[in-house]
Amino acid sequence: MKIFNFAYLFSLIISSTLSLLTTTSDLCAKRTEPGKSIGETTSNKKLVWSDEFNVDGPIDGNFWNFEEGFARNHEDQWYQDQNAYCKDGLLVIECKQETRPNPLYKEGSEEWRESRKNIEYTSSSVNTRGKKDFKYGTLEVRARIPVGPGAWPAIWTLGIDKEWPSNGEIDIMEYYRIDGIPHILANAAWGTDQRFNAKWNTQTVPFSKFLQEDPDWASKFHIWRMDWDENSLNIYLDDLLINHTDLKDTVNPDGFNPMQQPHYILLNLALGGDHGGLIDPTAMPLRYEIDYVRLYQ
Repeated sequence: MKIFNFAYLFSLIISSTLSLLTTTSDLCAKRTEPGKSIGETTSNKKLVWSDEFNVDGPIDGNFWNFEEGFARNHEDQWYQDQNAYCKDGLLVIECKQETRPNPLYKEGSEEWRESRKNIEYTSSSVNTRGKKDFKYGTLEVRARIPVGPGAWPAIWTLGIDKEWPSNGEIDIMEYYRIDGIPHILANAAWGTDQRFNAKWNTQTVPFSKFLQEDPDWASKFHIWRMDWDENSLNIYLDDLLINHTDLKDTVNPDGFNPMQQPHYILLNLALGGDHGGLIDPTAMPLRYEIDYVRLYQ
């Protein structure tokens, strides 16, 4: 008579269970929930604030402000609130061709905002200044950027204290042309002993690199992430490290470190100007679509 070995059976059950648990654990570690960031599953940071843009209509005024007019860098667009709205779970910023009189125009003026007789293009720039500042943590933005001629979309932050650049600027994403060649940039800037003259840590990646890996790159959403603490900041695009800045190097001449103060968030779509390049009116409208902005600490 064959005796049934219960000890052997028990060992098989335990071994199979442990194997299943290990496999399940590995799968859970690798899986990212739809709409969630990789950083959320791989770090112990807690989501402390986000805007998911899930309510159709105007952007939430509890968090966001609008810029108005011609802002900076001799850009061609006139910023206005009408060009930003929430639709189908996205913040949409549109750049449009619109011609109307420039209310700032002064005949004979050499100041660039006043010398333009007409507004030719409109867009939007939104920011959280005075409504949502943060110091350190992980900031993630999932977005689909326009790459048409003249486009200059950006995700960036500015420090709340001191004038630029002594307040500190962090460019988590910029897309524009360098010598006519499209690039994606990630930058940090701080003050020097000359007013309005910044010191930069700039890293650039030719846009062709991303297209070689995925010809449909521009039609898809991507995740820009900044990991920021008291020692350094690191900027990633889809988990590819683009920029590392050591905060021991970001000290202004007066000893103030603008990267160790609270910053606020800016999202904008500029056009032309100093870096956007030649504009193709037939490419209008340009659409910059932001799925979410999330802050973990």
